[in-house]
Amino acid sequence: MKVYITDDLLSAGELSAQWIIEAHQAGARRFGLATGQTMIPVYRALVDRIRAEPSRLDVTAWETFNLDEYVGISPDHPGSFRHFMEEHLFSHINLERSRTHVLNGQAPDLEAECWRYENEIERARLEFQLLGIGMNGHIGFNEPGTPWNSRTHKVHLSEETLEQNRPSFPGEMPRAALTMGIASILRAETIVVVAIGASKANAVLQAITGRPDVLCPASALQQHRSVRYVLDRAAAKGLLASAESLRQHEIISEF
Repeated sequence: MKVYITDDLLSAGELSAQWIIEAHQAGARRFGLATGQTMIPVYRALVDRIRAEPSRLDVTAWETFNLDEYVGISPDHPGSFRHFMEEHLFSHINLERSRTHVLNGQAPDLEAECWRYENEIERARLEFQLLGIGMNGHIGFNEPGTPWNSRTHKVHLSEETLEQNRPSFPGEMPRAALTMGIASILRAETIVVVAIGASKANAVLQAITGRPDVLCPASALQQHRSVRYVLDRAAAKGLLASAESLRQHEIISEF
């Protein structure tokens, strides 16, 4: 596990986009993607780099898999994660929509949809997974208490998660979602977690230095062989205050 500290969200976005590009240049073509306000600067920086070097950064062979989607809303709903990805990434790069995968929250059989998506992830063998982290330590929409052997499944969102996401959701927010499971996420070859703001500091501290516990889903990442955290100084506050954590974990660079 490696931790990188940046001055702000913009710098975190630039660094995360750079790692996606480096993964592409190393041969990666199958990417797991995340949504949320934290990811907007990541995708903006990525789009800028791809547009600046279209011949060297040819993304036509990419295949993408999003972490999650709300239950009961259409893909073109302004609050859907499919809509988010179209707005912030897909519509700006040369990537066929058939190669962009997002869970169908309107599927008539949600359990079957989860199995279908899980099989697609297993087939793809994700090379790079981008993650955010919730204030309660959730990754994807895997809430505290989710078993670490979980595969893609339906989840009822916690009040904390609903409260956190409601300000950016247009209209009445769904109370359930479909999400990759923790075991699904851990299959990716490389994982990058981006966390911004003081509200994430405790979750980050527990995820990185706490005892692995299902009550902090992100702590499952401690068992993965290749995880990088990108934090701004506010999100890293707990780590920086802990001399022990600095000895145990490599604070690689400050940007």
